[in-house]
Amino acid sequence: MLGGLKVDGRGEPKKKRPLSTKLAYTEYQEAPVPEVYRGRGASGNPANRFEALHIDLDPVEPSDAEAERPKLPTRFYRDLTKTIISRNTSPDVSFETSVNPYRGCEHGCVYCFARPTHEYLGFSAGLDFESKIMVKEDAPELLEAELSSPNWKPQTLVLSGVTDPYQPIERKMQITRRCLQVLAKFRNPVGILTKNRLVTRDIEVLKELAEHNAVAVNISVTSLDPKLQRILEPRTSPPQARFDAIAQFREAGIPIGVMVAPIIPGITDHEMPAILEACGRAGAQFAGYVVLRLPWAVKPLVERWLQEHFPDRKEKVLGRLRAMHGGERVYNSQWSKRQTGEGIFAEQIGRMFEVARRRAGMGERPVLSTAAFRRVTPQLELL
Repeated sequence: MLGGLKVDGRGEPKKKRPLSTKLAYTEYQEAPVPEVYRGRGASGNPANRFEALHIDLDPVEPSDAEAERPKLPTRFYRDLTKTIISRNTSPDVSFETSVNPYRGCEHGCVYCFARPTHEYLGFSAGLDFESKIMVKEDAPELLEAELSSPNWKPQTLVLSGVTDPYQPIERKMQITRRCLQVLAKFRNPVGILTKNRLVTRDIEVLKELAEHNAVAVNISVTSLDPKLQRILEPRTSPPQARFDAIAQFREAGIPIGVMVAPIIPGITDHEMPAILEACGRAGAQFAGYVVLRLPWAVKPLVERWLQEHFPDRKEKVLGRLRAMHGGERVYNSQWSKRQTGEGIFAEQIGRMFEVARRRAGMGERPVLSTAAFRRVTPQLELL
């Protein structure tokens, strides 16, 4: 029977109500599960740093036969947030406001810096992050209310600042699409970052914003190797599909760029010039990059991933990261250093990026405009 449970921020069930989308929501259930799953990025659930109790499950050895691995179903929970625009004051982030339709991400990128945010919900940053997704069903209505407020100062919103707005469930829920329709109605500028070709579904909506210099789309590309992509970010679109998305946006006249992210020293860093060249051929107009970040629970997840898939390169990768963060630790959260690192290897990556970007014919990111913003009133909607 379809329908579901309302849950609070910790996944506790509340009163039932039907879903017009016919998406089944289930209550959170703890049960012993194997550690290795088909189609998942993480291979375990590290302890939540905010929880005193953690059940350490017996590990299951990974099988060489992909078909023999069990599947882990994705569960969805209603997020009952009352506000939708998030704000940050980070000096090394190019935006101040963002909208995140989902918490958690089924794409399953093992390196995702957002994984520790799931710990605030009482979940693990591991398998929980990619299999227990909080859905903000009311995001479009909340967004319209906040943009209508006289307190809203027109500025660029980013979809999304934390988890991917075009993860698989978006195909059914269309929350991101409806948020974009709200932004188009208000002509409020928006920047988009995604690893999923599904973003091309909304080209017609984004064209409306492009007419007012109010949109820029960024496609994130980590590797050109489909095999690496499948184990590194298992439920994202393959590289060729991302190039196709870039080409479609360029043809539609919508500003399109690429983020080479994350750059993993010893695993993907050598691919940067080829990635930029391929994206430039597809039509990308601007580019950026971010080096692998390992905050909190991401560190043990990536270390385990390296041991499982690249045991011969594990120490090289971690050694390079230490060299880029002062020599003793693999990550430094300090502003302006956390995304690029410092030292000889960081400088080498930065110089390589600049040379490859210029050779690919890419310029700087566009500056979006708020000039066409209009606060929609009931009278205006009648016109």
